[in-house]
Amino acid sequence: MSCVVQFAIFPLDKGNTPSLAPYVARALKIVRESGLPYTLGPMGTVLEGEYHEIMAVIGRCHDELRADCDRVYLTVAVDSKAAGRERMTGKVQSVEELL
Repeated sequence: MSCVVQFAIFPLDKGNTPSLAPYVARALKIVRESGLPYTLGPMGTVLEGEYHEIMAVIGRCHDELRADCDRVYLTVAVDSKAAGRERMTGKVQSVEELL
């Protein structure tokens, strides 16, 4: 099953820091090391791959932040399809071709 998944993760108990970027970067390092195609956006990260692979990566990101954060916010949106590749870029390209 081919999936395109958008997720956002950050701590809720580190609000006194000027930026949550260091925490997001820790999660993104795990995403990079996974080898799955991804795109970092201003409000979340999009991954493409098999469902179980993606969920394992997101689980590792959650575990990483929970190691020193008492409260972590995580959202996940999944688009799954029986087959397909390069859907992450193809979805954007098909819309841009119509503009």
